[in-house]
Amino acid sequence: MSVSTNTQLKRSVRVPFWAQILMGLALGVLLGWIARSQDLSWLVTTLEKVGGTFVGLLKLAVAPLVFFAILVSITNLRKVNNAARLASRTLLWFMITSLIAVAIGLAIGLVTNPGAGTGLSPADGEAPEKTGSWIDFLTGIVPTDVVTPFTELNVLQIVFMAAVAGIAALQLGEKAQPILTLSESVLELLQKALWWVIRLAPIGTVGLIGNAIATYGWNLIGKYATFTVDIYVGCLIVLFGVYPALLATVAKVGPVQFFKGAWPAIQLAFVSRSSVGTMPLTQKVTERLGVPKEYASFAVPFGATTKMDGCAAIYPAIAAIFVAQIFDVPLGVGDYLLIAFVSVVGSAATAGLTGATVMLTLTLSTLGLPMEGVGLLLAIDPILDMIRTATNVAGQVVCPLIVASREKILDREKYNGVASAPIDVDEPRAVAAAA
Repeated sequence: MSVSTNTQLKRSVRVPFWAQILMGLALGVLLGWIARSQDLSWLVTTLEKVGGTFVGLLKLAVAPLVFFAILVSITNLRKVNNAARLASRTLLWFMITSLIAVAIGLAIGLVTNPGAGTGLSPADGEAPEKTGSWIDFLTGIVPTDVVTPFTELNVLQIVFMAAVAGIAALQLGEKAQPILTLSESVLELLQKALWWVIRLAPIGTVGLIGNAIATYGWNLIGKYATFTVDIYVGCLIVLFGVYPALLATVAKVGPVQFFKGAWPAIQLAFVSRSSVGTMPLTQKVTERLGVPKEYASFAVPFGATTKMDGCAAIYPAIAAIFVAQIFDVPLGVGDYLLIAFVSVVGSAATAGLTGATVMLTLTLSTLGLPMEGVGLLLAIDPILDMIRTATNVAGQVVCPLIVASREKILDREKYNGVASAPIDVDEPRAVAAAA
């Protein structure tokens, strides 16, 4: 048997990455149920450590990855025609889809009354240690030094510094080329290292899902049943309703091909609960769907830190209604408009990290609702964050596709043929070479 035949045989029997994730989900649920039903503390601890280590590895690369990705993405715009137009169109579609998502969240919350019949009371809530406010949001953008944002993982400040550095590099022109070359090399190094972490996602899935089931069980979900269903239904409507509709009517492309191409990133986002941690895979699938690399390398990092339809639109809209009902605070039309405003303008506060607590506190403080309401939702947050992050990442792929299609730079042949070239997480360089 030839070497080429052996290679083909190995490839044919290798389990696809998406199937590995599904197996990890199934095994995690099983182990979590066993750990909880049999009261196996050692298994709970093991699952917690496995899941925590995986998330920790993802977070380890977040600060430098965001900085160099934003810096390089801004400087890459010089290679694109009508760069300013593309950037403005991208931001516009981020805002449009956020408005649609928050409207869906508000509609679901108003119809279902998620805070009614829960048995929860204001006494069950506890104010978080850190809260978000517009003053903190605006003043917190500018760092006081260059080290603290990296040590404290303040992504918003890192984005600010990277944007300033990128714009300065554009202004310097050729003089900045050595720095840009170094930045591109560092970014490739970080992405390569993160690919190794992403490859561990099936194992991380076992720990994360298993720990969630073992720790919270199904009783807690039952107490928050309406709220949990609301979040999942809202995200699924956006994910499988709004996005496909926009792709079919605005981008004029087939939604089925989108899911075939983007599913690995959506799936990893569901498990990892980190838009930034998923960013290398998100960019990869975006390029594989026909978006030019120069534009995708700007739009995806930009979206990974600011485009949050799940965490910053659907979730705070339903959560605000939930908290208002628990604390018996009536909300009016003006309050709902404020929720929409916060969702569109303040979404950068979520910064692509796991959880949406900052965005929720920003929404509650704007509406004047008690911060203790955040404590009511923290226990259920990991379960909700999975579908929120999956929706976030899907939107981060959809918007560049829409813009690329409308600006006539989308490679439709590549888009339509994506099914014949499945994503292989072991070969990130192959895509860069082919792009």
